[in-house]
Amino acid sequence: MSLESAPVPAGADDRRGLLKAGDKVQLTDSKGRMNTIVLKPGGEFHTHRGIIAHDDIIGAPDGVTVQNSVGVEYQVLKPLYSDFVLSMPRGAAIIYPKDAALITGFGDIFPGARVVEAGVGSGALTIALLRAVGDSGSVHSFELREEFAQIAEGNISDFFAGPHPAWNITVGDLAEELPKAYGPGEVDRVVLDMLAPWDCLDAVTEALVPGGVLVVYVATVTQMSRTVQALQESGNYTKPHALESTVRDWHLDGLAVRPEHRMIGHTGFLVFARRVAQGTTPLRRTKRGQQAEPDQKDLDVWFGPEVTDESVGVKYPTPKKIRRSVREAGSRLDILNSSEGELNG
Repeated sequence: MSLESAPVPAGADDRRGLLKAGDKVQLTDSKGRMNTIVLKPGGEFHTHRGIIAHDDIIGAPDGVTVQNSVGVEYQVLKPLYSDFVLSMPRGAAIIYPKDAALITGFGDIFPGARVVEAGVGSGALTIALLRAVGDSGSVHSFELREEFAQIAEGNISDFFAGPHPAWNITVGDLAEELPKAYGPGEVDRVVLDMLAPWDCLDAVTEALVPGGVLVVYVATVTQMSRTVQALQESGNYTKPHALESTVRDWHLDGLAVRPEHRMIGHTGFLVFARRVAQGTTPLRRTKRGQQAEPDQKDLDVWFGPEVTDESVGVKYPTPKKIRRSVREAGSRLDILNSSEGELNG
């Protein structure tokens, strides 16, 4: 198949070519101050340092430098994935790009894969999963809260400049809804971002193909330990692999090259495990010396307390802020649609 006849992935046209009405762009001045705007015919970007007409940007190439009404220069660039997810409207906390990269990489999310995700949060990880599976794959998100599903839908449509053909979302409990959506062994990868992932392990195990990868994202050590314990006790998974990532930027200014004083530290723990074949007992690695089995009293103390939003430090925005996020998510589509209407009219 030639490149000319190859199908264009969803959102690819929006990422290429000249800047057009409906595009979201970042304006950065010489001091690194950044503003994000959505281009609209006849629109203007106002600051105390002058005005930029949107029409001066529309039709220009990505990366162009423009001057405002008093000669201040701005670099114009379309936001990257990392830029977009860190600034998009939120309901629940997002999975940071550093963790999304590990999930798609270590989780082996491949083009054409059938991926199940729960919960969807604000859609940050969903966007990364959709880019990984492409139009030929599928990402099915499950979310308990309707308002979070609406925010995620708006953000995803905003990023891809329209609905992504590979995405589907179900509002409901994963343990109840997953068996209705998929038969045994029909899912390639499962990614769980929830308070108590062990509660839905039976449904996930049934849907996951032998050799498939389960990825669990949790915030606390107790959640991670309980998840690993549940995976091992199920007898359906290889030995879990747990990790976390930290990112430290570097200050680069001539010969003044040093680590930045601030960094992105702990955001969450990632647990990876693979589904073994039905009726197979997973092999356990042997080690020198005798490994003591955990005492039941210790397990009761460790796993006894109920996991709640408050117990793991999860804080949600106020209902007012969530309603505002629902309105803001996907706002670029309104501008894009209105611009198309004006052009067609």
